[in-house]
Amino acid sequence: MTRVLHPPSQGDSMNHLVACLAAATLLCISPSIAAQESRAVLQSATADAIRDHCLARAAGTGVPIAVAVFDHGGDLVSFGRHDGATPATGAVAQWKGRSAAVYLNPSAVTGTWNIPSAPMIATVEGGVPLFTRDGTGIGGVGVSGAAPEFDAECGTLAAEAAGLVVAPP
Repeated sequence: MTRVLHPPSQGDSMNHLVACLAAATLLCISPSIAAQESRAVLQSATADAIRDHCLARAAGTGVPIAVAVFDHGGDLVSFGRHDGATPATGAVAQWKGRSAAVYLNPSAVTGTWNIPSAPMIATVEGGVPLFTRDGTGIGGVGVSGAAPEFDAECGTLAAEAAGLVVAPP
């Protein structure tokens, strides 16, 4: 019996080359993937719960407010405002919340830093940072429309109702 061997076609060689390159790439990047640490993140359901809690709490006061919840990267996750709250109220809530999220400090504190031209820094009370119970910073909430003290208290109570804290342990 005679066997005839045919040389591999160009397509077979190319498929083999692609498979080898893919395997080599995975071997090179797998140590860096394994070295990645997981980090707690702000879930949208949690952000919505914070927003809803604060809006409900303020509804009884008759003062229309806005609430903005941001992740640690400064990206808006949830936003809401009462009927009658002005667009400016919403913008100020976002300013306060983004500042608290990226600096992981209350806006009442960042307002004392005397660097009002720093990017995304709020200088008025009403933004509070969000931390997990183990101290991982995951975002911030900004509230605007009422007195600054009420805004900060509303954000704090809403965060706590969602199982978060507003300062690292």
